[in-house]
Amino acid sequence: MSAYDLIVVGAGPGGYVAAIRAAQLGLKVACVEGRGALGGTCLNVGCIPSKALLTSSAKYAELSHLAQHGIAVEGASLDLSALMARKDKIVGDLTKGIAFLFKKNGVDHIEGWASLPAPGQVQVGGDTYTARNILIATGSEPSPLPGVEIDEADVLSSTGALALDAAPEHLVVIGAGVIGLELGQVWSRLGSKVTVVEYLDRILPGIDGEIAKLSQRALSKRGLKFQLGRALKSIEKGANGLTLTLDRAGKGTEEQIEADKVLIAIGRRPVTRGLGLEALGVSINARGFIEVDETFQTSVPGIFAIGDCVPGPMLAHKAEEDGVACVEMLAGDHGHVDYNTVPGVVYTDPEVASVGQTEEALKETGTDYITGKFAFMANSRARSTGETDGAVKVLATPDGKILGAHICGAHGGDLIAELVLAMAKGATVEDVARTCHAHPAMGEAVKEACLDALGRAIHA
Repeated sequence: MSAYDLIVVGAGPGGYVAAIRAAQLGLKVACVEGRGALGGTCLNVGCIPSKALLTSSAKYAELSHLAQHGIAVEGASLDLSALMARKDKIVGDLTKGIAFLFKKNGVDHIEGWASLPAPGQVQVGGDTYTARNILIATGSEPSPLPGVEIDEADVLSSTGALALDAAPEHLVVIGAGVIGLELGQVWSRLGSKVTVVEYLDRILPGIDGEIAKLSQRALSKRGLKFQLGRALKSIEKGANGLTLTLDRAGKGTEEQIEADKVLIAIGRRPVTRGLGLEALGVSINARGFIEVDETFQTSVPGIFAIGDCVPGPMLAHKAEEDGVACVEMLAGDHGHVDYNTVPGVVYTDPEVASVGQTEEALKETGTDYITGKFAFMANSRARSTGETDGAVKVLATPDGKILGAHICGAHGGDLIAELVLAMAKGATVEDVARTCHAHPAMGEAVKEACLDALGRAIHA
């Protein structure tokens, strides 16, 4: 038996960051991972490979728009195998980087799938390890759709959609959330006709409605087709492809769509099976999430959980913050995560970034607020680059405290950082409005949105 201060189960973003931070704090730490590569879903079949494909596909799509810049491109061709090889190399290099960081910080890497036979014990294969504390960071996986079999050949999860060897003639995406839109745009750029089917009457559930509409308008201009208010009833495989039967919500009528491939992207669910949590008495809620207290401890003392397997936003950076806060508290330090200032980003073109409250949420709670908006069409840098779709939207109390910020536009994932910091440090819309921003830069739109909330917009 090997004894540790902390064993982390799962080497995704939350798990490996927690393990490294715990080691920095002087704890003897091991991290267990059975995937065969470190980094979890995010690094292997999630955030990183999808962003690599988004980047490569964007460069290919840009070729068709260079004529307006006076640049003629002839004979351009797509080598999908080379594009995929680039994606795989990025993933491989980063997973090796985590192994290097483990070695640098003295974290033991235990390869294999873990179970918890008793509090303070982690079993991996035929070996049992003991620890004062155990941290579950097992992440999430694609949610299945009842009655639909995902075979990763014709009916795909996000994992299969990241590894196609040819662009489908017609890809139907079930779900207009982050994953569906990002991967839908990848294959649209690479030559597929893409239809996005969503049960709700809007895309991007949970995002500010006005910003979601701007995103849908921009994505439609870029080739994505949307079928909203429709539920998938069945998928039939035939000699010539797939036939999808859709039920129009509230209409009582059915429609059919023919497709070559279908991507099921209706969300994600926690991965907790095989750990033995039920036998230990660890409380799990009706949706499968592990219940934890403010210190991330489960209902069993000494067993903690973070990231996608506990309630809250299912985001890699949120998992990292959970992990750091958890182990800092275990080491006797102060740890805290303000979930109201955890941003979310959709890396489509244009990007969608959000933090804090949406306007719909403020209306629902009867909160008094002011709004500031600024369209990128009026931003000098956006005009010069041709990236004029979208806008910045800021929501604040009447005295200027920022309650939420939402961006649809180029580099939105970078621009939101200023507003996240403002919210975290208590800066007001007046503070941001009086901050000098470089010119000409996309960030001026953030300043102008705050000026607009104050009734002082210059360029609106």
